[in-house]
Amino acid sequence: MIKILLFAELEEKTGKRELSVSMDMTVEEIRKKLLKDYPHVTGLASAMVAVNEEFADESVKVRQGDFIAFIPPVSGG
Repeated sequence: MIKILLFAELEEKTGKRELSVSMDMTVEEIRKKLLKDYPHVTGLASAMVAVNEEFADESVKVRQGDFIAFIPPVSGG
């Protein structure tokens, strides 16, 4: 099982802090799945991604037992 962690507005808009998928996928495939499952959550498209606590690009393969985190852009003042 791959655990998907959602932070900030992504958690608020989906109503979920954690999701999971049961097969190995790339970051890009997971992002596309989330965009399909939650089309109203616009922050998913621009969220940064970390796999096992290291920032990752779209081509990184996420495997069983891994954690993937979607971190939306933040601004402050």
